[in-house]
Amino acid sequence: MTNHTMSAFSHLECTSCNKIFPKEQLLNLCTSCHLPLFARYDIEKAKSVIQKEQLVYRESTMWRYREMMPIEYEENIVSLGEGWTPLVTAKRLGALLGFSNLYLKDESLNPTGSFKARGMSAAISQAKEKGVKKIALPTAGNAGGAAAAYAAKAGQEAYVFMPGDTPAAFQVECEQYGAIVEKIDGIISDCGKIVAQRKEQEGWFDVATLKEPYRVEGKKTLGYELAEQLNWQLPDVIIYPTGGGTGIIGMWKAFAEMEALGWIGAKRPRMISVQAEGCAPIIHAFNEGLDKAPPFENAKTLASGLRVPSAVGDFLILQSIRESNGCALAVSDDALLAGVKHLGKTEGIFAAPEAGATVASLAMLRDSGQIREDEQIVLFITGSGLKYVDIF
Repeated sequence: MTNHTMSAFSHLECTSCNKIFPKEQLLNLCTSCHLPLFARYDIEKAKSVIQKEQLVYRESTMWRYREMMPIEYEENIVSLGEGWTPLVTAKRLGALLGFSNLYLKDESLNPTGSFKARGMSAAISQAKEKGVKKIALPTAGNAGGAAAAYAAKAGQEAYVFMPGDTPAAFQVECEQYGAIVEKIDGIISDCGKIVAQRKEQEGWFDVATLKEPYRVEGKKTLGYELAEQLNWQLPDVIIYPTGGGTGIIGMWKAFAEMEALGWIGAKRPRMISVQAEGCAPIIHAFNEGLDKAPPFENAKTLASGLRVPSAVGDFLILQSIRESNGCALAVSDDALLAGVKHLGKTEGIFAAPEAGATVASLAMLRDSGQIREDEQIVLFITGSGLKYVDIF
């Protein structure tokens, strides 16, 4: 083995029943309650090997936080340069919509064009460290492309299942990375059922959203970066387009870790989840005071990343929103497409339709009194619009 990363990764813990598992075990969900697992860290060890002041000298990728990531040996890190994406002021968009302190975290500049690169870098790196040779997943598009790219880099086989109406660019992308792609007559939940049915027989490790513990570790670096880029002061509000919700869950985890490390204080942003009207299970559960979200019937939206009728981590998304005094709302497809256009013509960013939903939510949130025009607000641009050209 080559150099140790000095990772403080200590064990896995169930997010529901709190059962502990050894970090050496290759697991999908908790073996007792079949809910997501989190990687946990020895905070005292981490404090002894990393200080936030040292980060300025680190590489400009998400692996700058490697002591708080779950990979033990540098040779197993599978990286294409993901992370450390721009946090830009959105003065023209803010002026158009009436906000004076608006920021954009632009994830479209990641390898493979979306925030999914973060999660897949972490998940595929862990799979490599555990000796996995074949991975499989259901996808609405971007996760499949990222999984295929990182699996290719790691020398693993990738099997990708996507709905038949997924934009063509995603299938082409996966195939060019060497993945085996199957288009399914159905939606992402139907694709997930196929992976679950076949994974044992085929020898696949399932890297579906929150069905393994490590994609969320890549996504949590969004929170670390946001804090570092804002000089360790978190914003007032984070507005996030929510399908599987790993970004919100990951950031909320990151904030707790950073406070334990002594890098930030107790202040938290209000976490606001935006979904499409045609697929809004989190919004319905939030408004009804439920702890879990019943599956959304007949899910339909042009924003394919938001077409997730039943999220495995629904209870974790809802916890994050409620603990932060945040909220959840849905926008129409017309409104989110208009949001993409606003971003493009004011800030020069051609965003994925999911990101357009965050722009579309601003006026609704202001008019309902849930945000103020002078608050520091960060919108997440989760991916590039270039792969969605056939829907515009």
